[in-house]
Amino acid sequence: MSERPLALVTGASGGIGLELARLAAADGHDLALVARRADALEALAGELASRYRVAAQTIVEDLEDPAAVGRIGERLERPVDVLVNNAGFGIWRPFNASAPADLDGMVAVNVAALTALTRAHLPGMVERGRGGVLNVASVAGFLSGPNAAVYYATKNYVLALSEALAEEVRGAGVTVTALCPGPVETGFQERAGMEQTSMKSMAMMDARTCAEIGWRGFRAGRGVVIPGAGNKALAKVPRLMPRRLMARMVGGVQRPEH
Repeated sequence: MSERPLALVTGASGGIGLELARLAAADGHDLALVARRADALEALAGELASRYRVAAQTIVEDLEDPAAVGRIGERLERPVDVLVNNAGFGIWRPFNASAPADLDGMVAVNVAALTALTRAHLPGMVERGRGGVLNVASVAGFLSGPNAAVYYATKNYVLALSEALAEEVRGAGVTVTALCPGPVETGFQERAGMEQTSMKSMAMMDARTCAEIGWRGFRAGRGVVIPGAGNKALAKVPRLMPRRLMARMVGGVQRPEH
């Protein structure tokens, strides 16, 4: 059995998750890669095994399925040392115009699966006295987001959970980090419908840069990592204005153009 630590990365088939998997492999971690797209996972596993001489297991699962977390656990051959909860998606559409199934799916992936995976693996890390959890939240986690209300709410949850767990495990040799990026160049925006809002013109950070900042912060044991000066400033908005005014401001930016 390999003596290298094992990193479990969800949403590893593209974007930030793919780049975080590469960084974990470069740091000497074996990988368990989780996503819905088998072809993309296999390609990444082959790349990591060849470039970094690590073991890379692929697990094809859709985290909208409540049973997926259990099946992932059954596939793992040894305990997880690093859990990267990256899988997630958003919907930029007024609440009343959103399909209930879409909202339920978002909560299932962004909240329920992340919680279940953390509950499955964090206690073992604490018992062994080493390891860490990197939760990909969003700068949206500091705000309220009309026209993307449920997405913002899920990221508020991820941020609050991460901060609370970081305090709970303090001194146990285990860390919990929330990575809170702003817009990043991935396929996220197209799926979310952001192209139909004025947000389509916002400057975006590339996924590699975001992942590098997040991974460095995680390795340093930081509780919250916000890539980019503009995003750091945005995260301070709730301290500077009433929450109702903040929501109105964000809603104006995200108002559908059609």
